Amino acid sequence: MKKSSRILYILSTLILTMGVLAACSKPNTSSKIDEIKKNDKIKIGVFSDKPPFGYVDSNGNNQGFDVYIAKRFAKDLLGDENKVEFVLVEAASRVEYLQSNKVDILLANFTVTDERKEKVDFANPYMKVSLGIVSPDSEPITNIDQLKGKKLIVNKGTTAESYFTKNHPDIELLKYEQNTEAFQALKDGRGVALAHDNTLLFSWAKENKGYTTGITSLGNLDTIAPAVKKGDTELLNWVNDELTKLGEENFMQKAYDETLLPAYGKDIDPKEVIIEGGKLQ
Repeated sequence: MKKSSRILYILSTLILTMGVLAACSKPNTSSKIDEIKKNDKIKIGVFSDKPPFGYVDSNGNNQGFDVYIAKRFAKDLLGDENKVEFVLVEAASRVEYLQSNKVDILLANFTVTDERKEKVDFANPYMKVSLGIVSPDSEPITNIDQLKGKKLIVNKGTTAESYFTKNHPDIELLKYEQNTEAFQALKDGRGVALAHDNTLLFSWAKENKGYTTGITSLGNLDTIAPAVKKGDTELLNWVNDELTKLGEENFMQKAYDETLLPAYGKDIDPKEVIIEGGKLQ
């Protein structure tokens, strides 16, 4: 090979190599929303066994308050409420599902806490909640002191578990993964009471005669909000903007009337449960 040809060959190789390196180093500019639109579906994590918020009905369809909101998210982002893929989650697995990209958004009755804020990004809230305790009418629990030396049923990964572990370590906790397991344990008498979100207990006690939410509010008033993966700022902003727009049409009240009112009846004031526009008044 002539010297001039060798030089041209080397220069060509260098240029090609630099081009490849430049292409490899080019930042990925696609966003989570771009990805969702490309896939033409949004993956939203919901519960399968927490009526009236997220559950699977006898026909195998997802139903509930969170599901109602999720469908509207899909409609406004992708133009069709059926373009949502419901991913069923358990309380203890919710964070992992976000971190591993199994879901784009969590709408699984997720209470906002400082500990969880370190792992996920919460959008603005859409519900109010505090803890409650349900027990049999035959032996009602109306005071925390009644639980000392007895077994209290909770779900793993919930605020109920965290609250009692931190504030009442002397109370023995029976922990279950699924809501159905926990409530069955209460019915079987494996524990004297069950602690969970009061918004859930109100409807459960109404459906299951012989049980009363003897403690209706425990600890601080908390909020429930959608969550996205840590750092998904564009999607987070979209959710917040969406909640603001939905507030202008009182959408959460409509969702309440469709899904929660049949479960609660007229005994509960909707303003004590729902938050319109993502703003806690």
